[in-house]
Formats: sequence, C-alpha cells, structure tokens
Amino acid sequence: MKRPAKFMLSLSYRWRHFLAGGLLPFCGLVLASCHSGPTQSGLIAAADTLVTIDATAPGLVFDGAGAISASSSRLLYDYPEPERSQILDYLFLPNYGGAMQILKVEIGSDMNSTTGAEPSHMQAADDPGTERGFEWWLMREAKKRNPDIRLYALAWGTPGWVGGFWTDANIGYLIRWLDMAEERGFVIDYIGGWNERSFDADWYVKFSKAVKAKYPNVQIVGADDVADPWGIAHAMVDNEALRDAIDIVGAHSACGWRNRYQHCTSPEDARGLGKPLWNSEHSSLSHDTGAEAMARAMNRLYIQARITGNLCWSLISAWYATYPIADTGLALAEWPWSGYYRIGKSIWAYAHTTQFAQPGWQYLDPACGFLPGGASYVSLRSPDGVRFSTIVETLDADTVRIAAFALKGGLQSDEVYVWSTDLRSDDPADHFILTQTIRPDSGRFAVELEPGRVYTLTNTTGQHKGNAQPQATVHDVMPLPYAEDFDGYETGRLARYFFDLNGGFETAPAKGGRNGMSYRQTVTKNPVAWTRFAVTPATLMGDPRWWGDYEVGADALLEEPGYVELLGRVATHGRSTQAGYHLRVDDRGNWMLYRQDFAVFGKWITPLDSGRVDMGINQWHRLGLRMTGDSIVALYDGKPVGTVMDDYYTSGQIGLAVSPWHHAQFDNVTVGKTREWPQLIPQQEMSVVDATSQMNNFYKGYTFKADYAIDGRPETAWYTGWEPKLGLPQSITVDLGRKREVSGIICQPRYDSWNIIGETLGHITRCNVYLSEDGDAYELAGTTNWTPGSAVRKLEWQGPRKARFVRIEAAEGTNDAASIGELQIIGQ
Repeated sequence: MKRPAKFMLSLSYRWRHFLAGGLLPFCGLVLASCHSGPTQSGLIAAADTLVTIDATAPGLVFDGAGAISASSSRLLYDYPEPERSQILDYLFLPNYGGAMQILKVEIGSDMNSTTGAEPSHMQAADDPGTERGFEWWLMREAKKRNPDIRLYALAWGTPGWVGGFWTDANIGYLIRWLDMAEERGFVIDYIGGWNERSFDADWYVKFSKAVKAKYPNVQIVGADDVADPWGIAHAMVDNEALRDAIDIVGAHSACGWRNRYQHCTSPEDARGLGKPLWNSEHSSLSHDTGAEAMARAMNRLYIQARITGNLCWSLISAWYATYPIADTGLALAEWPWSGYYRIGKSIWAYAHTTQFAQPGWQYLDPACGFLPGGASYVSLRSPDGVRFSTIVETLDADTVRIAAFALKGGLQSDEVYVWSTDLRSDDPADHFILTQTIRPDSGRFAVELEPGRVYTLTNTTGQHKGNAQPQATVHDVMPLPYAEDFDGYETGRLARYFFDLNGGFETAPAKGGRNGMSYRQTVTKNPVAWTRFAVTPATLMGDPRWWGDYEVGADALLEEPGYVELLGRVATHGRSTQAGYHLRVDDRGNWMLYRQDFAVFGKWITPLDSGRVDMGINQWHRLGLRMTGDSIVALYDGKPVGTVMDDYYTSGQIGLAVSPWHHAQFDNVTVGKTREWPQLIPQQEMSVVDATSQMNNFYKGYTFKADYAIDGRPETAWYTGWEPKLGLPQSITVDLGRKREVSGIICQPRYDSWNIIGETLGHITRCNVYLSEDGDAYELAGTTNWTPGSAVRKLEWQGPRKARFVRIEAAEGTNDAASIGELQIIGQ
C-alpha cells in the first residue's frame, strides 16, 4: 500500500509520535475488515442518490482550513511537557488530529483583542523589533510539525505611537513585522488589514504596493470585517485599484454568528470578482458542542457560498475560564498548572477534511451538494487526479439514507475507506473511526449514512487518530502557597500564568536600587484599539475556581506619577472590568480599597475605604490584601492600613494593574491561605440525579445541561428551561455518593457574556437548600437571598448535617430563571 507523499514530510518526527501511540498511521487500514455488509450491488440498487465523482469535472481550488491564534492561546505557552507537545500535535501534526492547514496569528498591539492583550513587536518608534509574546513560538511549533502549513497575519490594533491604523506609519509598522518574520526563517503567505474595523480603500492600495515591493509572494486579504463582511467586495467591483490590491476576499461569519451554521452566504458581487473567497473568521463555538456546526460549515461554505478557505476563532481556548466567552476553540487548555486539557469532537470534525484533502486540491462541483433528507457533501481530488475524498455530513438528515457513488475520470480505486464520527455521541470511541473498507463494483460503491454524523469516503491512506491523554484531571487545583520573584526569566518575557488583559507586562531588570528582575508594565501610550472600551493595563493570575481566604502581596514601584493596584478575589473579568477587590495606591500616597463589578449589576466601582501613606516615585513598597471571610484588610509595607467587612466577593484570582499609560514594576508576588479553606466534597464523587428542568436548546454555541453544574469548569452551566420558559421555582439535586456530613454550598453564577454583560439571565436571588439521607424525604437546611452579580456565593448553616442528597432550589431569580456555573458542597 503506497503512502501519500504528504506523510513523507518530517518522517522521523511523525514516526516517533505514531509509534508512541502503538500504531503506524496506516495500520488501521491494514487491520480493517474489507467488507461492505450487504453486497455493494444490493446497496447500489437501493440507493436513492447517485453521485458521480469525476476527476475531470470543474470546480474551484481548495485553499485550506485552519484557525486563529490571538491572545486566546496565551495559557498554552505555559503548559508543562509532555502535555504541551501533545496539544500541539493534536492541532498541527498531519494525520494525527485537527491538522491545521492555515495558522492565522495576531500582530500584537498591547491592547485587548477579545480575551486579552498580545504584546507588540515594537512598543516605541525606536524599538528595533523585539520577539515578545508567544505567537513566534507558536509559528515555530506549527512549522516543526507541518512544514507546509500556511501562515497568515492580522492586526487587531496598533501601538499608540504609530498615530492611527489607516496611516503610512502603520504600513511601516506592519512591514517591520514581516521583516522580523523573514529574519526568523518564516515565509508569511497572507497578511490582512484591521480586524473587524471595515476598510480604507486608499490605505489597502498603498499597503498592497508596499508589501508586494518587498514580499511579492505575500497575498493581501481584505477586509476581515464582520459588521459589513462583504463591503470590500462590493467596493472592488467599481474600484480597479482596490481590486488589484486585494488577492483574497476575507469575510467574517459567512454562516452567521455563533449559530448552527446551516446557511452560508456570499453576494454575487464577491463571487463575480474571480478572487478566492474565504470565511476568514467564524466562531469555533465550544470545543465539543460546536462540532456539529463546524462540520456543517466545512461543507456548506463551498456548496452555498463558493468559499474555499475557512478559519475559526479560536485555535484553542487557552485563557482563564471565568472570561465571559470561555471555551470558544477547537480544543481546551485552561489548566497550565496541572497540564490537563480536553480534545473534543470539534478537532475530529475538522480532521474529516484536513486529514483527507490538502490545499491545492480541487473541488468537483457536480459532486458537491445536498442529499435528499438534508445531508450535505463535497468532493475533492488531488492535483494529479488520482486521489479523492468526499466529506458527507448528515447532521440535518431525517433518516438513514443510502447514497451511491460512481468514480470517473481516472479515479479508479481498488479500495474506498469510510471514516466516521458520531457527533451525537460523547464516547470518544465513536469519533474519527475507520468503519469500513469497500471494494467498488465497476467503479461504483454505496454507503449507508446515519443521521448525526460526518463521514469521509476516500482512497487516500495515512490517517490516524491521536491517542495522547493528560495525566491530570479537570479537578486538580493550582496549589498554594504561591511565590514569584521573576528572577528566573530573561528580559522581555511573560511570567508564567500571568494573563494580560490590557497593556504590556514583561520581565525587566528591577529599578529603585534593587537587584534581580521585576514584572514591568511597558506601554506608555494608549494603543489604537480594536474596540472602544476604556481600559487600564492589568494582568491576572490564579485558579479561577476556589481561591477563597488568602493573602496576596506584591512589591510595587512607580517609575512616574500614576497609581498601581493589587487585586484579590477576582471572580470574573471583561475587557475593562476586573470583578473583585482592588487596592489602589498613587504616587502621592493616596490609597483606596474598592470593589468592582460589571455596571449592569449596579455600581461599576464601590469605594470601601481610603487613606494616605508614603508612596513616592522610584521607591519599592509592599501592597497586600488579606481576605478572611467577610474581613478585607488593606496592607502597606506589611502593616494594616484599613479593614472593612464586606461579603460581596468570596473567591477569585489575583491581579496587578497600573494607571494608563505609565511605567511601573512589581516583584515578589505571593499568595497564601489565611486559614484553612472549607473542605469540599470532590465533584468527581458526585452526580446529578434530578433537575426539574434544563435548557436543552443550542444557544450562542452553548448548551446548559444539569451535569455541567459539577463538571469542574466555570464556563459551563446548568440553566433552567427557557424555550419554552418554565419560570421558578426550579431545582437541581445531586447525589454525594454516600452519606456525608454536609455544612453548606458554594454557587458560582453562569459566566457567559449573555448572563453578565447583556441579558443578565438566571441569577439566583433566593435560594433554598434541602438535604436527604435516602432521596425521598427532604428537610430544609438553609435559605438565603443573594444580590445579582459576578461574585461566587456561599451558604452555610449551623453545624454539619448528615445527608447523601442535596437539593438546591432556585425560588427566585432574575428574569424568573436560574443558573449555576459551578456547585460545590461543603462537607466530608
């Protein structure tokens, strides 16, 4: 059996990985039984459709499928080995996992690009270009695994010193990024303009000329817009200079935004340009529940819109789970301290295309379309006209169908291999499986197609399903105490686990007469931002699940007039909000302790205490927050300067912040418990045995099952029935596995954007907790009222009580609905 030439690339690297899994990539084909169940002649006769796959048929060239890395990949950089390499293999290694064919990376500009801030390569006009951040590293890792992967660069903004995005200065700034890429051995295939900020036709013309003069093989993509995704295509019809400047028309969300991706569109103006059309960004949705939508889009983008390139955001959801749009990626990597990660169905939905067809293959138009009953299919052939792959998705199919296929135009094959993924199944054994090897009958064969699946029918070989697994579990928490002095880093590096929300924090030699390294905020001018949110340079760190009673401390130095902040119990965050406690001290010695939450819940900032200390400039002082129950103590140089009683925030991460846009340094960051935390019953020993309702429909890419309340993931949630809306009261009941001593509950609210920023749905405002030893007789253990907000809530009752079953009843809630992001039971 001949191996495809693609497999011969970087053979030693791939050989090592495939042997580690115990299989060569084509062993599954050798071991698969060559059968077809009922005879092929019988199936062909019973088929209700005959698709002719003719290698000589017309069709557009497939440009590839890939994904986007921006600030979204930050935590992957901090993963330990071997887990980090395992994740990278799933993303980039051909014939192993998702096998990305295009990697689109952000050209950083020190401002928030959805989940956080990506460092700029030039933070000042006299900066010669510095390799900051992690995108250079990611490109190296991608190229190491797949030398043929194509690289695409796009900016979400530009540094403030540039003066504006649609400027000649910014053209020079972007050209310098291309220079740095060349200096590091990268060939950049594509570059775009300003992400989702429309376009300036004259600027694109000048930009294209400047790029082509120095890098003639780099193709210009325009305009990466979402508000008017095809606006640039309409403009190109009558603007010859713009038409010549743009090589690829890239639109965002061609199948809609965060939906099932059943209908994909492009206008006649775009299709008539004779340029490749790309879906240059659409949402990955959840790494698991988004797989069905991704599988539809991979086919329907071409069938319905003649789109030949597809990129999703994001490549991997590798940011803290308490950000309101968490788990939007092809894979999930939120736990760098333990190495735990999740590979879900979305990777295999991608693999059904990317492991079977390569950029440069050609679509075969007569063999692309819809089957009776709702399934879609596309067929592609290799440039030599010998190999073919047909991808069929049956997600909207109404019943089992038999489809027949006829090979023509030189596509003769002794064997056709059928790969299948059941996207309705959560069992990994049902994902990306070689299910059948067919011997065509006179060039014809037929396949039974079941609903809810994606299939690949192919005569190619070499495919493989990666089998690496993390050693840790989702429930492994980041341990305390924690300490970071930054002395183990070179200058200009990101500190492990710190995630910048805005601005640019990096390691730098300490000032103020101190030896060693510090963590410095380096950006001194407001970036030209992708969004118009008011921002403060800030960075967060820590396990976002249960960090309750602890003391956080950090040495701080202001290099110029302004202020520094130390943050504690940050429950969640947005682009301009860190919902937790803030201790602010300015250069004049004014300090303020306040709490912050999203404005939708009332006051954005609530002052708690204030006073004066001796701060100054270029002097090191130690800031601290000691949080024990309701007691919040502000510390300065190791001494209490203010104490307040406030029960709003009970748990959350730590953070550092600096006034915009000033230089400041931090050192010796420590976190330690102030008392023993409540003993929590392990969630993995619990199960949900009843929920009076749950939201089963697909909403903005998420589902809201009752089991999600105890899955260890803050970004998932149980939500009460919504379509139709059932109203309150509603309840959820968990089985603790055996009788235990129970003394309270901890409830984290639902953290997605539509529950925090927009519609404020489902915050429990009155909660009753019932206990039972046998699951039949329940007694009230406690009741409380909660104010809607981002904070994790806790309810404890006097003394432990014996129970095996715990029922949480949402008696009242915002919009007459309820949700729980994470439920913890205090007990033993």
